[in-house]
Amino acid sequence: MNYQETLDWLFNQLPMYQKDGAKAYKKDLSNTLLLMDYLGNPEQQIKAIHVAGTNGKGSTSHMLASVLQEQGYQVGLYTSPHLIDFRERIKINGQEISEGYIVDFVAKHKSFFEQNALSFFEMTVGLSFEYFKDSKVDYVVLETGLGGRLDSTNVVTPLVSVITNIGLDHTQFLGDTLPLIASEKGGIIKRNIPVVIGEYHEETFEVFEGIANKNNAPLYKAFDLGEVLYDCELKGEYQKYNLKTVVRALEVLQGLGVELTEQAIENGLSKVIQNTGLLGRYQVVQELPKLVCDTGHNKEGIALVLSQLLAEDFEKLHIVFGVVDDKDLGSVLPLLPKQAQFYFTKPSIARGLSEEKLKDIAEEFGLAGDTFTTVEQAVNTALTNAKPQDLIYVGGSTFVVADYLSLIIK
Repeated sequence: MNYQETLDWLFNQLPMYQKDGAKAYKKDLSNTLLLMDYLGNPEQQIKAIHVAGTNGKGSTSHMLASVLQEQGYQVGLYTSPHLIDFRERIKINGQEISEGYIVDFVAKHKSFFEQNALSFFEMTVGLSFEYFKDSKVDYVVLETGLGGRLDSTNVVTPLVSVITNIGLDHTQFLGDTLPLIASEKGGIIKRNIPVVIGEYHEETFEVFEGIANKNNAPLYKAFDLGEVLYDCELKGEYQKYNLKTVVRALEVLQGLGVELTEQAIENGLSKVIQNTGLLGRYQVVQELPKLVCDTGHNKEGIALVLSQLLAEDFEKLHIVFGVVDDKDLGSVLPLLPKQAQFYFTKPSIARGLSEEKLKDIAEEFGLAGDTFTTVEQAVNTALTNAKPQDLIYVGGSTFVVADYLSLIIK
C-alpha cells in the first residue's frame, strides 16, 4: 500500500474515536499493553512528559516541546487529533513523521493489528512510541487523547505528569461530574512521579491531592504562581493559564536535572508556532475583516474564546459554527451572543451534527442565522457579508477548524 492507501485503511478499517465516537472507546489498556509487548516495549525507552486535561493540553504540550527544542534537545511530540494531515500527530522538532515510516510500520504489523482488533488510537500510539524510540529522541511530550486513566498513552512512566484543567467534556466516557472526570484525568499520576496541576477548582483539586498522596507523587501547583512575564507566541487570552502550567512544569524538570536555560525558555515560548507548527489556537488568519479560528469545543473552551472575541474592536460579529452530534449544546449555546450573525454548518466527519438540526436547536436559544452544507460555503458567505471592520469567528468544533484550515493550507 502507498501512503494514501495506508491512511484509508487506518481510517476505514480500525475503530477511531474521531470518526466513530463511543464505539472506539476502550474500557481498559489490555490491547495497548499487548501491543507494547509485541513491539518490545518502546514506551520504556523514552523519557516522557505526560499531559492531560479537558482544555489546554495541546497548547501546553506544544509550549513544552518548543522550550526543550530551543535547549538543543531532540524532542518528540505526540498530539491528537490532527487538523489537516495525520502526520501532524507525530513530530520531532516540528518535523512530521515521514509517509514512508508510516507505510512501512503498518505493512509490517498489519496482520497483528487485524488479529487483535486494535483501535485506531492504540495503533497510532504504538506507531509514535516506535518512531520516537527508533529516532533516539531525548524527550517526548505526550498528550493524552481522551481521559487519562484508560488512555492508550497511559502505559508510560513519565518524568513528570501535567494536568491542565478539568471541565465537563466527554461525559459519556469519563463521568458526568467534575470529581469523576478529575479521577479519570488523575489516572496519569504515577507512583513517586511528580505531577503539576494547572488550575484550581475546589471540587477537583482534592481528587488530585488524594491520588497524589496515595501514590507518594510530589504535587506542584501552577495556579499559585504570580504573574508570568514571559512573552508567548500563542496570543489567546486563555493561554495565560497554560503558560503558568508550562513554567511550573519546566521548574520541575529542572529540579530533575534537565538542563533548561532562561534563554531557551524565553526563545521557546516566543517561537511555539514556528518551532512546532501548532495551528488553530486563536489563530488570526486575516485582517479587514479580521477572521479568527479556534479549536475550543466545550463549554469552558468556548467561553474563554468568546471572552476574548467580545473584547475585540469590531462593528458586527459573524460566527461560523458547527459541532459533533454528541456535544452538550445546552451548555454551549447559551454562551453565544444573540446579536451575532450565525452561519450554521456541519463538519465533514460522520459524527458531525447536521446544520439544519443545529439551527433548529440554536433558535431555541435566540440565535439566528442560515445553514450551509459545508464549512467552505459558510466561511465564504461570511466573508462576502462582512464589512472591513467586522469580526468573523470560525469554531465550535476542532473539525470545523480543520475543514477551514484545509482550504487555506495546501
